[in-house]
Amino acid sequence: MNRRHFIRSTLAATLPGPWAGATRAAGAPTLLVVGDSLSAEYGIARGSGWVALLEKKLAAEKIAAKVVNASVSGDTTAGGRARLPALLKAHQPAVVVIELGSNDALRGLSLDMTEANLLAMTQAAQAAGARVLLVGMQVPPNYGADHGRRFAELFAKVARSQRAALVPFLLKGVADRADPLALFQQDRIHPVAEAHPIILGNLWPEIQKLLKTP
Repeated sequence: MNRRHFIRSTLAATLPGPWAGATRAAGAPTLLVVGDSLSAEYGIARGSGWVALLEKKLAAEKIAAKVVNASVSGDTTAGGRARLPALLKAHQPAVVVIELGSNDALRGLSLDMTEANLLAMTQAAQAAGARVLLVGMQVPPNYGADHGRRFAELFAKVARSQRAALVPFLLKGVADRADPLALFQQDRIHPVAEAHPIILGNLWPEIQKLLKTP
C-alpha cells in the first residue's frame, strides 16, 4: 500500500463526510437500467419514477449500490441492443435490468426480432460479468389472444434459456386492476406517478436478490 492510499484509507475509516462517501461509492456495485419511457419518467415529475424510488429504497435498506438509469423514451429492443455495449463498458454494472419490448409491440415489430434482441442483450450483459433481470410486458387484448400470449412468453423464454431473473409483468397491479385506466395518464399508455411505487414493488424482490448475490 502506498502512502497516498494509506492516508485515504485511514481518513475514510475514521472521518465522516466526503472521504468516507467516496470510498463507499467506489466499492458499491452498479445497477444499470436499460429501458424505455416506462422507466424514463415520461409525463411525471422528476424523481417520482420507479428508478428514482429504487435509489431511495436502497438507501433506506442500507444497500450500497449505484443506480444508472439509461432509459430512453420510445426505445425499442433494437435500440437498447445497439446502446448496450457502450453502457457496459462505461459503467461495468453488476446488475442490468432490461425493461424493453413495449415499443416493439406498439410498432408491430416481429416477435422473433424482439426475442433475438433481448437474447443478445442478456448474453452481452452476462458476458460482461453482470447479472440480468428481464422485465416482461403484456399487450392489450385487441392485439389478439395468440399474439398476446406469444409476446408475454418470449420474456420467460429468454430468461429460462440464459438463467436470468424475470419479472413476468412490469405493470402487475397497475394495468390489470378492475378499473385498468385508473393509474394511467391520458394517453392510456404511461402510468401516473402514483403507480410507480407499485411497479417498484413488482421489481424489488428480484433486484434485492441480484444485488445480494455474490
